[in-house]
Order: sequence, then C-alpha cells, then structure tokens
Amino acid sequence: MIHRWLFPRSAFGLWLIACLLVLGPAWVGAEDRVEQVRLRANEGQLWLEAQVAFTLSAEMREAATKGVPLYFTADVELYQKRWWWLDKSILEKQRTWKLVFSPLTRQWRVGAGDLLRPADSLEDALLSLHHIRGWSLGPVERFQPGQTYYGRFRLRLDSSLLARPLQVDLFNRANWSLATPWHDFSFSISDAEVQP
Repeated sequence: MIHRWLFPRSAFGLWLIACLLVLGPAWVGAEDRVEQVRLRANEGQLWLEAQVAFTLSAEMREAATKGVPLYFTADVELYQKRWWWLDKSILEKQRTWKLVFSPLTRQWRVGAGDLLRPADSLEDALLSLHHIRGWSLGPVERFQPGQTYYGRFRLRLDSSLLARPLQVDLFNRANWSLATPWHDFSFSISDAEVQP
C-alpha cells in the first residue's frame, strides 16, 4: 500500500520535501550532540559534568584565528514530572564561555566570566567546551532524596554576544549556526547519578 503523503500533489509539498533533503543535515546538526550528562552531589552542592561533541565550521575557525571572540552558552533545565498539572520547574541555568585568540601573543584563551585560562592551540581551548566540568547548579537541599527528577541540556554558539556586524550578517549564513539538540536525562539525589 502506498501512502498519499509520500507523493504530495501541491507545489508547497514538493518544495518542502526539496528543502528537507537539501537543508536537512544543516538543521539536524548530525555531528553536534551531547554525548553524556552526569550530575553528582558533593559538599551540599549539585554539580554538572557533560561531554559534548561539536565541530566549528571553517568560517568560525577563520574568524576566531583573526581575533573575533566566540561565545558558547550551555543551557540546563531540571524539572519534576506531575501527572495532574504541568511539570514543575526546579532549576533553569545558563553558563557562557568565551573563546578568543590574541594575534599579538599568538595565544588562545577560554573561560567563563572574567577568568580566561591560556591554551596552546584551538583544539586545547575547545577541550573545556567538549568536557564541561565543575558547574555548580545549586544546593542539593532543593531536591528530595529518592525522588526522580528530569532534565535537559544543550550547548550553542551564542550569536547575541557576537560583534554587531557579525550579528547582522548571520541571518544569511548557515555556517554560523552551532547548537546541539536538547539531551534529555533523569536523575535522583540519593545516588546523584544520571540515567540516560
């Protein structure tokens, strides 16, 4: 049996299928993904660790080597499911890292906030974004032991922090879009281990 939706009769249907075939991989970001998220409780705090796989486009690399700072923002949301109402939001946090190259000193620097640590190469600088460690999400007392909580995590290039000329030009450039899909996970405070 052949389904009717496989053969659209309208021009819009044909256009939509052509766009999905041509632009589909750019939208999905097959190479950009969150591989693992792990939460642990230590000294009364909940800490996040994540492994993220992504690649910079040639345009992003070229701009970075010319001294244009790139900003990457990680978003995390923790919530509790409720069958009788909307899910209860427990926590929403963001953290932004700055990646910059100084042509004068020929040195890469990366870090969150005002503290930027040096790196020998672009690959070394990107390691702290591929392997996120030591992100304190808040006190553990906000969570009940034995209760299952859910969360989602992503990493993206924060184009709102780029220089103004780049922000205007980004609408026409697919090579400047970098965002992992949301990675869903669950965890409980009793063992502070994330379930995939």
